[in-house]
Amino acid sequence: MRADPARRHAAVLGHPVDHSLSPVLHRAAYAELGLAWDYERIDVTIEQLPRFVRSRDSSWAGLSLTMPLKQAVLPLLDEVDPLAAATGAANTVVFRDGRRLGFNTDVDGLVSALDEQQAGHGPAVVLGAGATARSAVAALARRGSTGVTAYVRRPEAADDLRATAAAVGTDLAVLGWDGAAEGLDADVVVATVPRGAADGLAASLPRSVATLLDVVYDPWPTPLAAAWAGRGGAVASGLDLLLHQAIGQIRLMTGFDAPVAVLRAALLAAAHSR
Repeated sequence: MRADPARRHAAVLGHPVDHSLSPVLHRAAYAELGLAWDYERIDVTIEQLPRFVRSRDSSWAGLSLTMPLKQAVLPLLDEVDPLAAATGAANTVVFRDGRRLGFNTDVDGLVSALDEQQAGHGPAVVLGAGATARSAVAALARRGSTGVTAYVRRPEAADDLRATAAAVGTDLAVLGWDGAAEGLDADVVVATVPRGAADGLAASLPRSVATLLDVVYDPWPTPLAAAWAGRGGAVASGLDLLLHQAIGQIRLMTGFDAPVAVLRAALLAAAHSR
């Protein structure tokens, strides 16, 4: 790989952020690509974000963003890509020619994770209504799902989901969380809710299940994922999403394609050592 003698900086921001495995992926990519870059975790709150972003100098290549910053960063950007605009969330900031550019690589990350499982293209279900749920709606639309139903715990978040569905041109039904068990026979189920929130659904699986992507990865497997696999269904985890969204981030920040196999091996080793 071509070496770059210039030291650049990048980081993952969030609050909290100590749990993030993003440094494992980005550092593995830099080592493989021969880039003299560093990548760290930095705890940044919503209130601290504007000053942090605006104070980065030209040595900074980009930022990865996790909760709760993906929406809060949008007003700080000079330009956002269509997916970030459609989902109202940017998980990636690239500093380029004095400008701050926002991207959403979660959508393509979800598409790649589902494609690896050879997930179907029929009716799909999203569990949750946050930023990752909006990315899931966009990803399912990109894969050509015939319709998407979201089961939400917070009805007030439904408007944002509907806005995303309209922006990406897909039909979306929004239903209450108490009916979520009824949607588990869909071709694809993407669980975007926090750890523990979907555990109660594990006892309500239909006899036959298809593909589940559960964005939780610690602890793993979740009760829902374990029950799903026990029914013979295909299961992807948040590690699969983390891997594939990072591939997109690394490409945007460095201009190079990172080797998937190398990054996957580094990620799994780090996850298993926890």
